[in-house]
Amino acid sequence: MASGRRGGCAFPILLALFIGAVLTFDGGRDAPDVEVRRPAIPEAGANGEIPVVPPSEMAPQYGIEDPGPPRDSQGTAFAIARNGLWLTAEHVVNGCNLIGLATAPDRAERVDRVVASAVSDAAIIADGLPSGVALPLAREIPRRGDDGYHMGFPAGRPAVIHSRFIGEANAVRAGGTAQPILAWAEVDRMPEFDHTLGGISGGPTLDRFGRVVGINSASSDRRGRVLTTHPAQAINLVRASRAAAEPDPVTPITDNGAAVSRFVSLVRAGAIRQVFCEVTG
Repeated sequence: MASGRRGGCAFPILLALFIGAVLTFDGGRDAPDVEVRRPAIPEAGANGEIPVVPPSEMAPQYGIEDPGPPRDSQGTAFAIARNGLWLTAEHVVNGCNLIGLATAPDRAERVDRVVASAVSDAAIIADGLPSGVALPLAREIPRRGDDGYHMGFPAGRPAVIHSRFIGEANAVRAGGTAQPILAWAEVDRMPEFDHTLGGISGGPTLDRFGRVVGINSASSDRRGRVLTTHPAQAINLVRASRAAAEPDPVTPITDNGAAVSRFVSLVRAGAIRQVFCEVTG
């Protein structure tokens, strides 16, 4: 990775929020498999939600490597209502027998119901922990060059990735069809680190207005790219699941320092948490 990234001033704040990656699930290892369902109604084009434009043959295309069989892993999730409604990436919870949201450095509370999208890398945790804050969802894509702030727990450590919007693109996962996504170019990592972004998947990408403009989906360390879901996918999945997002008011993010402070406050409010997948048998 590039060596010119800044953000050292944010390091003590983020380090103080470190959450360990080895958790014990409340509810025990013999709990039943998590219930995963997919919406039975269309996800786009009705009741005023923004439409998802079909993948364009002219748009840049990113291939996503096959991760292999499901295995124990961790990602990030964020609250979109205070009553326990969360969003994450579909691949974070795919194939899991147990899913848990972190409650402490060595504990996670098991969740039982997940609604997975059939057309994007997005999933809803429908019975998660309550949150003190609910993040608002953007209803439009950013402008080219706009700032984005990817929040989550790469390698189990809290971090914020500052990027700038490149444009709409397509992502193709192994054995799947093309999905419309947003592509971003990395600018800074706060705190600075060189390891992979694995673990930030499922976390929110906030725009300069403080709205969730995408769900962290994939990255290319070699090219310095971060890929997120199209903002319409989250809105349409919420509608299709018949859930009700209840966001808090929008608060703008003015710079990197403000982005770090926002992340710290969201973690302390319990609105961004690690999510853990356990594969048994």
